[in-house]
Amino acid sequence: MLDDIKKTLWATADKLRANMDAAEYKHLVLGLIFVKYISDTFASRRAELTRRFTDPADDYFLYESDDELLAEELEDRDYYREVNVFWVPESARWESLRAAAKQPDIGKRIDNALAIVEVENPKLKGILDKRYGRAQLPDGKLGELVDLVSTVGFGEDANVARDVLGQVYEYFLGQFASAEGKKGGQFYTPASIVKLLVAVLGPHHGKFYDPCCGSGGMFVQSEKFVEAHGGKLGDVSIYGQESNPTTWRLAAMNLAIRGLDFNLGREPADTFTRNQHPDLRADFILANPPFNISDWWHGSLEGDPRWVYGTPPKGNANYAWLQHMLYHLKPTGRAGIVLANGPMSSSQSGEGEIRRAMVEDDVVEVMVALPGQLFFNTQIPACLWFLTKQKRNRKGEVLFIDARKLGRMISRVQTELTDDVINRVADTVAAWRGEAGSNGEVAEYQDIPGYCRSVTLAEIAEHGHVLTPGRYVGAEAVEDDGVAFAEKMQTLTEKLGEQMAKGAELDQLIRQKLGGLGYEF
Repeated sequence: MLDDIKKTLWATADKLRANMDAAEYKHLVLGLIFVKYISDTFASRRAELTRRFTDPADDYFLYESDDELLAEELEDRDYYREVNVFWVPESARWESLRAAAKQPDIGKRIDNALAIVEVENPKLKGILDKRYGRAQLPDGKLGELVDLVSTVGFGEDANVARDVLGQVYEYFLGQFASAEGKKGGQFYTPASIVKLLVAVLGPHHGKFYDPCCGSGGMFVQSEKFVEAHGGKLGDVSIYGQESNPTTWRLAAMNLAIRGLDFNLGREPADTFTRNQHPDLRADFILANPPFNISDWWHGSLEGDPRWVYGTPPKGNANYAWLQHMLYHLKPTGRAGIVLANGPMSSSQSGEGEIRRAMVEDDVVEVMVALPGQLFFNTQIPACLWFLTKQKRNRKGEVLFIDARKLGRMISRVQTELTDDVINRVADTVAAWRGEAGSNGEVAEYQDIPGYCRSVTLAEIAEHGHVLTPGRYVGAEAVEDDGVAFAEKMQTLTEKLGEQMAKGAELDQLIRQKLGGLGYEF
């Protein structure tokens, strides 16, 4: 059912898109889905309250029940807020918008509805994107989109509704990332990469931070991890920053519907020059910063306290991101970061010296090389850096994992990491750390040629502080059949000689046959 909803929505949305770019159109689609969701969950809570107010066996029962009192109680905002349901005024409810879908001013009506919802729910202030009245769509198309979104039902169970919305959002963001090409990567990290980051970090409490949070996918996956492992979402607080205004709004919407405690800063802003959380020290940092940004530098960043290991090159922000995140980690915190492969070995513009200083300070914990073609927007190969200021175990060592061959093709141009691969990598890291794996048990770590190896800082120094996993894990072990190499070589040489002799005989035979037909050589 959910797959049908997603595919129908996408197919129709793509058709209705007309001449509008996917980058613009996604906000119209996702905004309407958001309004439908909050309206559905509000209606569901209202129906539940109506039942409870009139049930003598329920704690909410109204002893002096009459229609006027019932209507008054149903308008009490606290009944909705106590279960993280947004209050939706009557004029902003989906039924009202659907009834006006064919009106020429439907765009303006939607904008007004969003403005009213923001007033009633301060958590959403300045977040909802009111662009429907000025959307460049052919006449009637916006109304068709409203009718289409009306077919999406989120059901009465709040948890199920939230999960359906989350999956629809994730699906749409992935489809839009593919449609937008390069620009799509500004807001979307493929789910399998996020799952791997979360599985290795194991975030379960405290402060979570993403300094380039896009649409909030890292936080959502962390929420699922916390819930799956019996944690309480009340023990988690979320901090993020995003420079793109529309993507910043998407992230806030994504988190607001989940009732999570979040702080994305007062406004969308550049992480380096307008750091929205200067005093934050996080327990967990998960991030996929844009790769190889060349125009990030500003004169005000000279001598910045974040550059503990050296000033990053002005032409590339990769080591600025790494140091920014280390700066915002608690002493016991852990960070997982997606980066292009270049920073693992580059030595230009002082990057090699910064990497050397980081390695020598023992803040690099795990390096994971990823398969190619994981991203919608770039074919640049990527890796995962796991950093910590204070290693609990394995001090003076770095774990290298080469997962380049572990991807599964899901389309002609797209790869993903399966759950089995994610669990394998996470369990390898857990065993190396001496922690319990996915089965709840602590396994014994072992180096596996071609896949993983624990390496001392001294050996890394011998390799010029290069952090490319392939350099350390070696080649995959080949099964030994017990035959000595010299004997194998002699056998192969004899077989090659026999085949060459047969080839010469066949060549001579062909020449004879063709000669009989009058061909000359």
